Amino acid sequence: MPGGETAETGGRLLVIGADHRTTPAAWREQFALVEANLASELDRLRAKGFQDLTLLATCERIELITMGPEVEAARRDFAAYLAERLRVTSEQSASALYTHEGALALRHLFAVASSLESLVLGEPHILGQLRSAHRIASEAGLVGGGLEIALQGAFAAARRVRRETRIGERPGSLAAAAVELAREIHGGLDRAVGLLVGTGEMGELMLDQLRRAGLGRVIVSGAPPVVEPVAARLSCPWVSFPPTAALLAEGDIVVAAATGGSRMLSADTMRAVLRLRRRRPVFVIDAAIPPTVEPAVNDLDGAFLYTLDDLERAAVAGRNAREAAAAEAWAVLEAELDAFHRRQAERAAVPVVTALRNHFETVRAALLREEPGLDAEAATRLLVKRLLHAPSEVLRGLAASAGDAAEAEALARRLFRLDRDEGDQGP
Repeated sequence: MPGGETAETGGRLLVIGADHRTTPAAWREQFALVEANLASELDRLRAKGFQDLTLLATCERIELITMGPEVEAARRDFAAYLAERLRVTSEQSASALYTHEGALALRHLFAVASSLESLVLGEPHILGQLRSAHRIASEAGLVGGGLEIALQGAFAAARRVRRETRIGERPGSLAAAAVELAREIHGGLDRAVGLLVGTGEMGELMLDQLRRAGLGRVIVSGAPPVVEPVAARLSCPWVSFPPTAALLAEGDIVVAAATGGSRMLSADTMRAVLRLRRRRPVFVIDAAIPPTVEPAVNDLDGAFLYTLDDLERAAVAGRNAREAAAAEAWAVLEAELDAFHRRQAERAAVPVVTALRNHFETVRAALLREEPGLDAEAATRLLVKRLLHAPSEVLRGLAASAGDAAEAEALARRLFRLDRDEGDQGP
């Protein structure tokens, strides 16, 4: 399965993956383990024959981004790899995979980088995760020229989407709403303790914003080794998952971000936690999709439960605003795709332009050797005659063919701008 080091990405880029729409939550927990051990996972893929690739793994998706391999063979080999990692059959893993090739793969890659395919639209982590995946694959010598061009195009598109649209406002507005609510419940945050339960990206964003707003202490509860890089990014200690009632009682602000899909925090558990806290209030943010905190928690005296939908209403960021931001982002992304394809087409024309220039220079040099001493007028007339000899012969031959004559004439007129006014023959 050779790698393809070519700039012409249109027909060769391949993305094979699975995400939150095609896989159960239990599988996605394994995706996060892949992210934590990306270098060794790349070795596994290399052993299966992949040579030119980047592997993107997050808590909501896993995608092989590669160049050149035969599609069915690549899909079969990646399904086998995924089956090994998930401890399922190849048939089960293959049924969850989607495949994008060529221009559709490029569009998907641009959209993923711009967080338009994320579970939380506009979430800021995915671009950094894709950059990290690119860096690790590059250090392993697995990123060829064509793949590098596609990835750099995706990074540029994502930067422009962030800069020119409101797509990133929703996650930021949810976090800002959480900060304001935390202050209403606890007053100053400098003495408050934040507890992140699980390693979902939205939960990490919430804790990061609370930390920036002055939150005094943060603890992360999660499964190693996935929890370790999260704790490192938040500069805080971590403990194993699930947290005990005693640990939950330490949290003035509990952010539930586990990705398992089952109820992580019940009303009975929270009732015990409140007893340990001696009824001191606790702000619970259910940042998981789907929610993992039992709604009855909100009925307990001293517990204030907010889901992402609740925070969205608090931030007055309705569906219309999100859809408008998404439309803006998609418009920018389509413009970036058009520009990328145009650059690739122009790149493809470079060899023939170079050859044409070299041919003209060869004819000019030969004329000067063969006809020394000619004045400028005679030399230029002779040069024009020689340069036009071969094209004229080809055009006369094409004119004899009814099917090619009109197309050939149109191309010649376009190449040499023959339809322009005589006084407007600029370079």
